[in-house]
Amino acid sequence: MNYQVNLLAVVIATVLQFAVGAVWYTFIFGKLWGDIHGFHKLPKETQDKMKKDITPYYALQLFVTILATIVLSILITNLPQSNPYVVAFLVWLGFTVPAQASAIIFGNDDKKWLVKKLSVQAGAALACLEVAALVLSMFSR
Repeated sequence: MNYQVNLLAVVIATVLQFAVGAVWYTFIFGKLWGDIHGFHKLPKETQDKMKKDITPYYALQLFVTILATIVLSILITNLPQSNPYVVAFLVWLGFTVPAQASAIIFGNDDKKWLVKKLSVQAGAALACLEVAALVLSMFSR
């Protein structure tokens, strides 16, 4: 098995995934996401404090995105006959969606939002994985 990873491709894919996430969770689904989490019901001071205190969470997200991108790169490299977009889709379908569903089902989420929250999260994850597959495939040619 080949474990060599193109770090430049990983960095570019990670940056693009963060950009996709930013657009997804602000411009496309920002209002719905705020409603799901009751963000809009919070006092302005609480919202401002949450925004100010989010940096460690972004750092953790950065770490797990890099990790996921490295693993996806290894899979794509070691499955050269497979379409990288199909590999990303199968990772999403077989691992990401079930993990997200379990976290939402058994988490402390209001169950009335279950389908919408899973749809938003799973959609974002699929978009990010496919963007990563695009970048990684460009560097593996």
